[in-house]
Amino acid sequence: MIRLKDVKKSFGSNHVLKGINLHVPKGESMVVIGGSGTGKSILIKSVLGLVTPDAGEILVDGKDATQGDRDAFLARFGMLFQGGALFDSLSVWQNVAFRLMRGSLKRPKEEAREIAIDKLRRVGLKADVADRYPAELSGGMQKRVGLARAIAAEPEIIFFDEPTTGLDPIMSGVINDLIREIVVEMGATTMTITHDMSSVRTIADKVAMLHDGVIQWAGPVSEMDASGDPYLTQFVSGSADGPIEAIR
Repeated sequence: MIRLKDVKKSFGSNHVLKGINLHVPKGESMVVIGGSGTGKSILIKSVLGLVTPDAGEILVDGKDATQGDRDAFLARFGMLFQGGALFDSLSVWQNVAFRLMRGSLKRPKEEAREIAIDKLRRVGLKADVADRYPAELSGGMQKRVGLARAIAAEPEIIFFDEPTTGLDPIMSGVINDLIREIVVEMGATTMTITHDMSSVRTIADKVAMLHDGVIQWAGPVSEMDASGDPYLTQFVSGSADGPIEAIR
């Protein structure tokens, strides 16, 4: 469903992506791991067309991601943002139904509200939450609303940007389980970027280790612990010793 071929991106003298090669099969969950500042977010933004690569090719369902109707292209995607990115001035249901009330996906207001409430229930929130505002919700509830919004339009592809950031371990586990359930239920193709190993083990079918601008290792999550790759081994173990230099 998603294929990156020798994708490169620099910002001045900062070479962030130095030749990314990655294949995400249809219906699979790919988790990209790596330290802060390694280019994980730039990778996702490049697929979405929010960042234009300097070189290389990005194919989505076999077609060049930079060509064709942008609205139709983006309509295939859902996104759970790192900080939730909910609109403070909109109610919860309006946040969830944001895409359903605009553009090519536009639905009548009442229908959009019904879909939003259904998706809120899917992520474990009651209907009475629909008319509240984001400021009235806990961090965990806001993350669930963000997840409901990501799946509201039944996208084929979903991106998760650090889905458990800012959550306690229990709520992180709840969100991870929800994501896994929904991904399997929808049959969606997903890419997640995270440094939370509990998310990796719950969400991933396959894992890709991004370091120094390239994919150092990629393979099934079941092979991650015995990969033999020094970069992946150090990252998974959280060791200060290894090829990844720790800033002291």
